[in-house]
Amino acid sequence: MNKQWFDEMEAKIPHGKIRTRFAPSPTGYMHVGGLRTALYAYLIAKKDNGTFILRIEDTDKARFVEGATEVIISSLKDARLFYDEGPDIGGPVAPYTQSERLDTYKPYAELLCEKGAAYYCFCEPNEQWSVVSGQWSEDEKNEADPCRDLPYESSKIRIEAGDPFVVRMKAPREGETTVFDVVYGKVTTPNEILDDMVLLKRDGYPTYNFANVIDDHLMGITHVMRGSEYISSAPKYNILYEAFGWEIPTYITVSLIMRDAHHKLSKRHGDPTYDDLLKQGYLPDAILNYVALLGWSPGGEQEMFTLKDLVESFDVSGISKSPAIFDINKLNHFNSEYIRAMTPEEFAKIAKPYICDVIKSESISIEAIAGILQARCEKLTDIPEKIDFFENLPEYDTELYIHKKSKTDKMISRDMLIEAKKALLSLNEWTSQAIHDILVELALQLDVKNATLMWPVRIAAAGKAVTPGGAIEICFILGREETLQRIETGIDKLTD
Repeated sequence: MNKQWFDEMEAKIPHGKIRTRFAPSPTGYMHVGGLRTALYAYLIAKKDNGTFILRIEDTDKARFVEGATEVIISSLKDARLFYDEGPDIGGPVAPYTQSERLDTYKPYAELLCEKGAAYYCFCEPNEQWSVVSGQWSEDEKNEADPCRDLPYESSKIRIEAGDPFVVRMKAPREGETTVFDVVYGKVTTPNEILDDMVLLKRDGYPTYNFANVIDDHLMGITHVMRGSEYISSAPKYNILYEAFGWEIPTYITVSLIMRDAHHKLSKRHGDPTYDDLLKQGYLPDAILNYVALLGWSPGGEQEMFTLKDLVESFDVSGISKSPAIFDINKLNHFNSEYIRAMTPEEFAKIAKPYICDVIKSESISIEAIAGILQARCEKLTDIPEKIDFFENLPEYDTELYIHKKSKTDKMISRDMLIEAKKALLSLNEWTSQAIHDILVELALQLDVKNATLMWPVRIAAAGKAVTPGGAIEICFILGREETLQRIETGIDKLTD
């Protein structure tokens, strides 16, 4: 083997500080579980002024989705999980896309074969030993791979003759392998149950597990954040690290995110991806805050965290082994809290596209509508349904005027509207304060509670029982002419 080449590869590895990575396969959109893994890896690195890396693991050609890499990059940047090294920005151990690193994996596979830690397997895929699964068929699974004990020199002769092959790890058959995980502690596996997993496929592409180990080492990854589904593969990773004589990184395993107590969160079953949540009107900061708490406890009463807060507060000791339940109602709560915490100007800016989808009239103030929505909005996609009455008064039933708490019925409501129309007609200026003052004064004159007057005015102005603002706010936004016209319509309805 070319020792100089291996020495040069080792010399490129960065050392001296924490290095984490998010290493997704480009198979679709950013899933909630993937976003959480990326977030935790980011927080571990940034808390200690380390390096966060994006690596694209695209060696599984069958699952590759065109454009998925761009979606991953866009999603991370949208969530402000800015990586320090990656496929689009480069770095000291580039390239960061595995399909661009194919020349790297074969020499390491050959090195393992030379060391006796792996072997060349020439079995055909249709024979009892499955090249795909790495297992024997059910009736032969206790038998050894016939290629496992082929002398290295004999295998090289067959390779030079053009025989197709895969490279397999030579898993130990005795003893046990213990993996230490920060969350799960020591996990010990009997070696006899480990299969000789494929490292290099017939087409020269590495398997996910092999490329993962090689790249983590060559990129200097110190802490590996991973899902609990990879616990069973960890013993094989350790065997590979030990065969190469490399230091094993720190494993940090996170539990599954579940839709409910029995079902894993899955896009195939209609569960939302990060992109879906954005389209549904959730804010990136709210999503990130909520996702951070799916399987991690900060150890106090605080629930609302900015990304900066998370960097300062995150500690792997708070990661739970128990599966986390994705609760959309809890996310709604977080989102509404983030909306309320925005400045009016910030909210008006993000709400404007949703408001303008409904409101076409130039006489209606977008900012004024945003002002009444901010305290009454859970997510941005709620906006059109809440404000459609501003554009057009909907058809409504006069039963809406009957409200026990406000002490109104149809006759009382008609009388209130007649008096309200007279009062509003007398206004010299159309401001919220002027409308408020004259209607409150009118209620005093009529010797009724404010609600007895305000309820029918709001129903007449909006045609809805539930609105994002009260009578005064709605009348002000509608303007004098439209308000008076709608009150007249209400009077006519109640008169008929």
